[in-house]
Amino acid sequence: DRLKGLRTRLVEAHKAAAQFYAEQLNGPDAEIGRKFLKERDFDQAAAEHFGVGYAPNAWDGLTKYLRAKNFTDQELITGGLAVAGKRGPYDRFRGRLLWPIRDLSGEVVGFGARKLRDDDEGPKYLNTPETPLYKKSQVLYGVDLARKEISRSQQAVIVEGYTDVMAAHLSGVNGAVATCGTAFGVDHIKILRRILRDEADRAPARVVFTFDGDAAGQKAAMKAFGEDQRWAAQSFVAVAPDGMDPCELRQSKGPEAVKSLVDDAVPMFEFAVRTTVRRFDLETAEGRVQAMKAVAPIIGAIRDTALRPEYIRTVAGWLGVDIEQLRQEVVRAGR
Repeated sequence: DRLKGLRTRLVEAHKAAAQFYAEQLNGPDAEIGRKFLKERDFDQAAAEHFGVGYAPNAWDGLTKYLRAKNFTDQELITGGLAVAGKRGPYDRFRGRLLWPIRDLSGEVVGFGARKLRDDDEGPKYLNTPETPLYKKSQVLYGVDLARKEISRSQQAVIVEGYTDVMAAHLSGVNGAVATCGTAFGVDHIKILRRILRDEADRAPARVVFTFDGDAAGQKAAMKAFGEDQRWAAQSFVAVAPDGMDPCELRQSKGPEAVKSLVDDAVPMFEFAVRTTVRRFDLETAEGRVQAMKAVAPIIGAIRDTALRPEYIRTVAGWLGVDIEQLRQEVVRAGR
């Protein structure tokens, strides 16, 4: 019960902090934060919808505010809102733009903060540390706003950052969420499964990953693919032209481009194969043989053996090789 009491206190402190930060966004000190939003085509209504706030560029703006509301220093430190210093606690987030991170029920459990000033020595993004409320592998930014749409459309869209979630929602892709300072993993799958509820009588759920075309994003996709195959069968990948993220895409090509990006996503399996094959010259016999050897383990990794012949046929077609030849290569890779 003591833990339950602490949790309640921390939730209240975070709620008050989110209000404090949101109010600060209108102050003179926050001009740099408003400029950041404006440069990315986010207006005041967008900032309010997502609860975007600003942490004053002072040592203890939030700490003073929450003390006055009768929160103890220990509560602020335990909740990750303040850091224990030699002369008492000071604010964790200072001079940054802030996004409140909420859980499925809509309670604020932490914050993500973006650096705005050149003299800020910290990382580009700073998040709440692990606390009794906040476990980074178990939170998804935007899940409170996306939940209804994910359940209704049976589609979740995974983007990479806070501004990407905003851009997606403002472009009509309301099922978009992002991980918070960590790669997409098994615990995130569990959260989405709860909302998607893979039910037999419904259309199969779709999960679309948007990656800028970089290797890290592709690696994350492949890892998720490896960890959960039933999940992977419903996973799609959308890579924007010129490696743009949804935020940049909305700015340069408009909201329709963000919608099309998601609509045109390819199955993760296809993405995995095509990414692998890209390294080989399919015009030559050697290139085709090498490509075949490289993709065989991917096909071999499909645990659902009933799907395998179908995939072998499809991939053989892409590569321009004999189906039987590829099948033997897959068997060999399996050994």
